[in-house]
Amino acid sequence: MQTIGILIVTALVGAILAWPRLAKAKLWRASATPLASIIGSGFLVLGPILAQAYGAGTPLAMAALCAMAYAIGGVIRFNIVAVDQRDHGPISKYIETLASWALSFAYIISVAYYLNLLGSFAVSLTPWDTALAGRIVTSAVFAVILTVGWTKGFTALERLEQLSVGLKLAIIGGLLFGLGWFLAETVQQDAMVFAPVATTGWAGVSLLFGLLVTVQGFETSRYLGQEYDAKMRVRSMRIAQGVSTAIYMIYVVFIAYVFEADQIQPSETAIIDMMALVAPILPILLVFAALAAQFSAAVADTSGAGGLIYELTKGRISVKLGYVILVAFGVAITWGADVFLIISWASKAFAVYYTLQALIAVGLAKRDGAGITKMVFFCVIAMLCAVIAIFGAAVE
Repeated sequence: MQTIGILIVTALVGAILAWPRLAKAKLWRASATPLASIIGSGFLVLGPILAQAYGAGTPLAMAALCAMAYAIGGVIRFNIVAVDQRDHGPISKYIETLASWALSFAYIISVAYYLNLLGSFAVSLTPWDTALAGRIVTSAVFAVILTVGWTKGFTALERLEQLSVGLKLAIIGGLLFGLGWFLAETVQQDAMVFAPVATTGWAGVSLLFGLLVTVQGFETSRYLGQEYDAKMRVRSMRIAQGVSTAIYMIYVVFIAYVFEADQIQPSETAIIDMMALVAPILPILLVFAALAAQFSAAVADTSGAGGLIYELTKGRISVKLGYVILVAFGVAITWGADVFLIISWASKAFAVYYTLQALIAVGLAKRDGAGITKMVFFCVIAMLCAVIAIFGAAVE
């Protein structure tokens, strides 16, 4: 009965998202891009990491992470409006160039993050479930992306991103239904688990900093200016962050109190083993979601990084050569680091980008007379992101 319910909910959510009136709605299309980025990879790894580290305090940790992301999003939203009304000044423009370099570097690491997760999930339900096999798959997908980008460009794959958003959200709907059912059964059996917080003090804070990339992605709204006006981009970012926060909070509440410590393994695919205890169908659905979502996200960031490098070097490095650089770094990272270390590196890279955006916001607020309160807020965010960039820690 539970499995039937999961499949029905998955199909229902998928049908709603495919409904032409919604799928073609401008606000939904504007919101889907940042939403897909925010709940992409994070949804696959966050639950087990938080539950293992923070135990019964997992919802509080998740709430802190989402609040931090929303505050940083406030910086990006301010910059969207301020720059739309009046272009950058000389200093602001220089910092924006630095921020673009930081973003291109963050893209390089995030693509490695996406594809390493793809490799791990691709082999997770096979007899070859090893780190070596996962890295081989990851390297092969890097080769595919480079070949497609070099020969044909990514236009043919853009539709995959739109399809993966619907698939991912539909499967998340089914997963939440299954977890809710499992939690209800646990409550009825009086078997709820209230695990102690395992990672406390500064170690707990620095771990949370190292997970910033799992709720990152809202900044993509800033770069949709050719398709949507400033008001639409700001609104779409708020919707994306609001929806993703609701999904994440429901998810962690459902997951935090039903698993014993020995049922949560310290691996990037831990969610597969955990969901197998909830319902046999969920691991299969999650693998499908992971493969589609990670590949489409990697394609989007590869395309974005290639374009950024081309613009920043004023054409001295072609878009295609940018793809080669990205893939070379990605393969090196794949064979030189594990997924959890890559997650912390990606978080640091995006934190540098957010630090620079916050500094831009301070200058724009001063220029536009936005008030001392906003300037202080942006300064605080800049300092917070700088601390994340320096002290964000990887999962041990």
